[in-house]
Amino acid sequence: MRRVRSASLALVGAAACIALSAPPSQAAAGDTASMCGSQLTPSGWVDIQWWNSWSCGTTFSPNMKKIEQLTGFPVGTTVNVCASTYPPAGWVQVNSYYSGGCQYSAVPSSQPNSWTIKRVS
Repeated sequence: MRRVRSASLALVGAAACIALSAPPSQAAAGDTASMCGSQLTPSGWVDIQWWNSWSCGTTFSPNMKKIEQLTGFPVGTTVNVCASTYPPAGWVQVNSYYSGGCQYSAVPSSQPNSWTIKRVS
């Protein structure tokens, strides 16, 4: 019985991670999606929040992230993002700071882990 329960939990977790791993293909600027932290953030998207979820495995490290689509924002737009991904082309970092929502490592730190980025082109 224990094996069946463990196997079914593993399958549910894997299915949830797969379902969460692909952002919408026709996303507009500002749209968000959630995905497992083990997946690469797609081009044009940035990480905006991290947390721990059983649906992405059993770990004490933050293993799930919320991402935001930046493609389509007008020049001059500013967005607060986690420093776990680089700003896309046309965006520059204008500030850095610490955010509890962007703690993407198992080792706590009060060092800056977030950026304000601005669209310049």
